[in-house]
Amino acid sequence: MFNNTFIKFILLLIIFIFIEEMKKFPNICPSCDTKLDVSKLTCSSCNTEVSGKFMLPIWTQLTLEEQDFVLEFLLKSGSLKEMANQLGKSYPTVRNKLDDLIDKLLGLKNND
Repeated sequence: MFNNTFIKFILLLIIFIFIEEMKKFPNICPSCDTKLDVSKLTCSSCNTEVSGKFMLPIWTQLTLEEQDFVLEFLLKSGSLKEMANQLGKSYPTVRNKLDDLIDKLLGLKNND
């Protein structure tokens, strides 16, 4: 019923459950264009701080447009047909966009 590409993408989407909040994170240094790491986390309740070198989640490396596509895909329960209707594009166009996102995410994952 589902092909391997679709199954792989669904598995990757599990990671994106909190993608809406992640949009606020910058991922590239505005000065030198290098990937940013998180160095401090602060509790908003008690002000405890944790310092170290933490990498940002992989999905923060997607553009805002790509993040929006993934979020809408999740909200549409993985229906490319519904995505195509919403975007006013053909099913093959949306399928190609999904395939491009899968390739990008796999490339980013392999580079980490």
